[in-house]
Amino acid sequence: MRIILCYLFLLSFSVLQAQEDDLSLDYYLPSDVTYNPEIPKPQEVVGFVPGEWHVSHDRLLMYMYRLADASPRINIENRGFTYEGRPLVLLTVSSEKNLENIEEIRKQHISLVTEKADDLDIDNMPVVLNQGFSIHGNEPSGSNAALLYAYYLAAAQGEKIDKMLDKTVILLDPSFNPDGLQRFAYWANTNKSTNINPDPQDREYSEIWPGGRTNHYWFDMNRDWLPVQLPESQARIATFHNWYPNILTDHHEMGSNSTFFFQPGIPSRTHPLTPQMNQDLTREIGTYHADALDEIGSLYYTEENYDDFYYGKGSTFPDINGSVGILFEQGSSRGHAQETENGLLTFPFTIRNQFTAALSTLEASQKMRKDLLKYQRNFFKDARNSAPKGAYAFGSSQDPVSAYKLAEILNRHKIEVYKPKDDFSSNGENFAPGSSYIVPKNQRQYKLLKAMFEKRTEFRDSLFYDISAWTFPLAFNLDFAEDVSMKLAGNKIEDLQMPSPELPEESDYAYLLNWNNYMAPKALNKILEKDLRAKVAMEQFTIEGSTYGHGTIMIPVQNQKLDRKELHEFLKNVSKETSVEISAIQTGMTRGINLGSNQFRGIKPQNVALIVGESITPYDAGEIWHLFDQRYDMKITKLDIKDLHNTDLRKYTDIILPNSGSDLTKKHIAQLKEWTKDGGTIIAYRSAVNLLKKNDFIDFKIRKNELTAENISFGDRRDFRGAQGIGGAIFEVELDRTHPIAFGYDDDKIAIFRNTTIFMEADEQSYNNPVKYSSKPLLSGYISKPNLDSIASTVPFKHKSLGKGEVMLFTDNTNFRAFWYGTNKLLMNAIFFGDEM
Repeated sequence: MRIILCYLFLLSFSVLQAQEDDLSLDYYLPSDVTYNPEIPKPQEVVGFVPGEWHVSHDRLLMYMYRLADASPRINIENRGFTYEGRPLVLLTVSSEKNLENIEEIRKQHISLVTEKADDLDIDNMPVVLNQGFSIHGNEPSGSNAALLYAYYLAAAQGEKIDKMLDKTVILLDPSFNPDGLQRFAYWANTNKSTNINPDPQDREYSEIWPGGRTNHYWFDMNRDWLPVQLPESQARIATFHNWYPNILTDHHEMGSNSTFFFQPGIPSRTHPLTPQMNQDLTREIGTYHADALDEIGSLYYTEENYDDFYYGKGSTFPDINGSVGILFEQGSSRGHAQETENGLLTFPFTIRNQFTAALSTLEASQKMRKDLLKYQRNFFKDARNSAPKGAYAFGSSQDPVSAYKLAEILNRHKIEVYKPKDDFSSNGENFAPGSSYIVPKNQRQYKLLKAMFEKRTEFRDSLFYDISAWTFPLAFNLDFAEDVSMKLAGNKIEDLQMPSPELPEESDYAYLLNWNNYMAPKALNKILEKDLRAKVAMEQFTIEGSTYGHGTIMIPVQNQKLDRKELHEFLKNVSKETSVEISAIQTGMTRGINLGSNQFRGIKPQNVALIVGESITPYDAGEIWHLFDQRYDMKITKLDIKDLHNTDLRKYTDIILPNSGSDLTKKHIAQLKEWTKDGGTIIAYRSAVNLLKKNDFIDFKIRKNELTAENISFGDRRDFRGAQGIGGAIFEVELDRTHPIAFGYDDDKIAIFRNTTIFMEADEQSYNNPVKYSSKPLLSGYISKPNLDSIASTVPFKHKSLGKGEVMLFTDNTNFRAFWYGTNKLLMNAIFFGDEM
């Protein structure tokens, strides 16, 4: 047996070496066209034939600009920059004649989504493709195939390509994730040997944490098409709504032992708002992929795994916007070559499959051009005809910033938003012009709007590739009415602006900062960084006709490092920069606690650390990093687990342990426990709460859902187990707003996002349960009946003192994907007010 294995291993080396030595563009390019010798080949610019090395983003970009210079078929534009400053380029590809008239073609095309669509003659209208590559940076075959695809579009000659380009506009995004692609290319190239080693255990195939999948802040950008919180997403969404392409493709990779997948996915897991015709067109397009892959002898599969449910993915977002989204998943070489169950999987082979799928999409768009254009026209016509009268309303008088942030997302998706004419009430909620918005249902984007705002608790299937709920008004913790009259609406908002608070007058006594505003933590941090004294109100009070809730921040004028005028000017600037209202107060006499009361507690500047590294979930860690760095302008120190034993923890007031942390050693645990006992606050999330329980930081009872399979076949066992997970749903929790963890909330109930099955029993002392699931907590999404019974009346938050320090646990992610604004404050309360618990 060993002799056979050795023979096969040596054979794979020889095959690999032969392919490496002989690799040329002929391996990839179709031979049914000729190629313009004036167009630079990829290797003439990047220095190698695609597949010999992993292209870095800078070289990819260099080649795209060279092509645009050399070819009259290509326009190139930069739509913005990543967090690391890399350009977000887009190539617009068509015939030379079309590019000369491209703006008129665009205007005519987007008329298909308007009420004038029936007047358009689609017989000669070009079809529009949006083809994007490698949104996960360590799935690089897509972006490397983009080198070949762009070359083909620029250099191919003959009647076939001329006809295609005459009837097509291609929006080519060569790298959806420049930062991640650059990170992974560095890893793969620096670990490549001259004698390529396909042993899966080689270091080349096991990149270090956090890997190249994510962007700068470790976000999975293929979940951000709907929330649109990242600059890369904002650029591609602007492109989408600027063109409304008929097909959008999203090129990915999967496990090395897999072959090649293209959509449709599992039919029962398609979102009900997606028309059946969308899936029919997807299936028909799939026949072109099958023919093309058959021709080159590549294995593939379809209608297994994956789904079209969550509209925040690149392959599903188009489906709720009148387009057809197509997911491609290529078995990954993860480096330059790997031994797999299907034999030797080389990087060039993965690139060729992705390139082939890009070409088959182009061919399908030609053969199906009229059907795709008709479908798009009918989709929006049906949306207008099916949209009911009335409107949604959302807002928050206490937190206008969060309401604005939701309006900003709608604005990015070209959803019309109006100001209310006057104050009004609906369904027990109050709405005002300065802090609320009205969104008519009868508009072009009604289906997308419904998908964003609906609450859904019934499903055809119990398994989901991603989350099962994302109701945006719940995510932002806003007052919400589902059916108000458009008679209440004032003017349509053409230029959305961040709310501007009334600036404080000068005070000789004190200033008050309302903690309800989403940006209040940013304002407080600026005050503390200026070394100014600030105190938090532990009780509610009324002064000068206004009531201030628990968590109100008081900044006294006396005994500060700034004089009266300097303090006033500084706080005016803080108010401007953060959109947080700061009120000038001229007396300490109140109804309730006076401003000199001991129930105003001093707040210390916080120095926060975040544990990162192997075994920590990068997404969870990145969301926290992003929250501090981008939203609240607060410094946060990232402590890598591998360096933790040499780290002086005494300088930190708080340490956050995101999901997992299984690589923490006994020595690390002892180090963290000693630091906590000496006065630190440790905050653990999701599965990390079990780690702290196991190591005696805190004790709590877990409610277990122990389910026995009955009448479940072997073939159905995975579905049975999978249905007991919580992939992502929304639940109602009850708040004790007198507790510091709930400071700044103006309602006794909020929505929280959950994707764990850790059910912590409530403490027998009611005051130790400031955040508690209600008895019927499900608001939106899927959860099995046994899990729903288990979660009721449990708690997602626990606190206990340990020595001089504090231990806090969150079973749920309060920072989910940067758009769960409504629970970000729970973490910030733990940071700023932990000592008061």
